[in-house]
Amino acid sequence: MRLFDGAQSDNLQESMKVLVTGATGFTGSRVVPLLLENGYQVRCLSRETSDRSPLSPLQVEWATGDLSHADSLTSALRGMDALVNIASLGFGHADNIIASAKAAGIKRAIFISTTAIFTQLNAGSKSVRLAAETTIQSSGLDFTILRPTMIYGSPRDRNMWRLIRLLRISPVMPIFGDGQSLQQPIFVDDVAQAVLRSLQTDVTIGKSYNIAGKDPLTYTQVIDTVAATLGKRVWKLHLPFMPIVHILQFTEHLRLHLPIKAEQVLRLNEDKAFSYEEAGSDFGFSPRGFEEGIKAEVATLK
Repeated sequence: MRLFDGAQSDNLQESMKVLVTGATGFTGSRVVPLLLENGYQVRCLSRETSDRSPLSPLQVEWATGDLSHADSLTSALRGMDALVNIASLGFGHADNIIASAKAAGIKRAIFISTTAIFTQLNAGSKSVRLAAETTIQSSGLDFTILRPTMIYGSPRDRNMWRLIRLLRISPVMPIFGDGQSLQQPIFVDDVAQAVLRSLQTDVTIGKSYNIAGKDPLTYTQVIDTVAATLGKRVWKLHLPFMPIVHILQFTEHLRLHLPIKAEQVLRLNEDKAFSYEEAGSDFGFSPRGFEEGIKAEVATLK
């Protein structure tokens, strides 16, 4: 195992240049500052239409391009020592990314995938993500794949922030099903730390890791924890979930857009608890508990 530390770490990291895809997104905007703080030189790939403001105060280099355009991606990767791919693997760009990395002479790469590949549902992006992981694993790159559970931690997240906003204004929380399915959300800064430590540690090369919050909770416990953090009392209204699913599937067939999809309801009734023991052993992954994380997210309201 190689863990950089002290003066040796500073010298190596100061000379290490990293291209980050998905840098302006929710997770990427937490990874980039952490890399900079640890001495890495960072180049960020973004589309012309991307909002760069989350990273505007930082000393990063920008490259304009798109994962669907191999030439622009290869150009952005030239001169870099490593790739940190935070952009979603669910859009079929894995072949382009691998080919561009090889063309640019990149060997080391960190990829963010998702534990959603383990769903038992016939999710549309599951096969694409599984194919992407297979492509990465057979690429010949010095890869590490990190699979986080649902990521939360700021108003930019798509899940907990919606729950927070609902519980702030409503004393009633509808729950589709019995609310006993396990969830294990991971705080965004713990994902960023996992990226950094994977990049610093040679034992992670050629491995794939599930990373999650400290402990699994039932969905009911998630709601209770958020409500308690907000200082709210909530009445939980349990509804049979399959009739709701059928109604949502019908509206989706009619191309009507509702705030929730049938697949999301089904996922809420599927256990999503994962061991991160190997990540803890190999690179010291030690995530915070949900109560601590949700307090940090709620604090942004103030």
